[in-house]
Amino acid sequence: MVPLLIVLLVILLLFGGGFALDVLWWIALALLVVWLLGFLMRSGGGRWYRW
Repeated sequence: MVPLLIVLLVILLLFGGGFALDVLWWIALALLVVWLLGFLMRSGGGRWYRW
């Protein structure tokens, strides 16, 4: 019974970690798009944020 619980716990941790990493990749991609848009808009003359 204990080995089954350990295996289930490891599977749950791996699934949760994979999901968290997937979410972090999407957040990083969204921030990259926002940064690129800001860079392009800044080069066009308007400056809508200050980093």
